[in-house]
Amino acid sequence: MQIRQVQPTDLAALIKIEQAGFTSAQAATTAAFKTRIATISDTFLVATEQDQVVGFINGPVISQLYLTDDLFTTTQPNPNQGGYQSVLGLAVAPAWRKHGVARRLLIELATRARSQQRQAITLTCEQRLIPFYEAAGFDDHGQSASTHGSVIWYNMVQTL
Repeated sequence: MQIRQVQPTDLAALIKIEQAGFTSAQAATTAAFKTRIATISDTFLVATEQDQVVGFINGPVISQLYLTDDLFTTTQPNPNQGGYQSVLGLAVAPAWRKHGVARRLLIELATRARSQQRQAITLTCEQRLIPFYEAAGFDDHGQSASTHGSVIWYNMVQTL
C-alpha cells in the first residue's frame, strides 16, 4: 500500500468511497472535495493499492482544538507550521476495511503533522468509533458541539 497526496484525478474514487462510508447528510459534496483538493492537498492523503484509491484522510489545519461545523463548507489554506491538524473525513473502500488502511492513514497524517509542528490531531466521530480512535492513540474529550449531519459527535484528540 502506498500513501500519497491527493490528485485531482482521484475525485471520482473519493466520492464513491465517501458515499459508501457516510450518509448523504454527512458526506462531503463534490464541490467540497474539489475545494479541498485545490486548497489543502498537503493534508489530503490517499491510500492506494495497485494505483487504485482504497482510502483517504483529509482536513485543514485549524487554530482551535475542536472542529466547528463551518469547516465542512469553508476551506482555508494551511499555515506552514503550528495549529491543530483536523480530520474532516477518514474513509476506506468497503472491500479494504479491516485491513489497516485507516490506521496507516492516521499514522502518516500524524507523521506529517509532527514535522510541521502541529500541536495535535483533532476530529469528531460517532460514539461507536470511539474505541477505534482510542486504540489509535486519541483521547475522548466528550461530546462535540457539532450538529453536522444531525448526528451526535464526540471530540477525539491525539496530542503530538
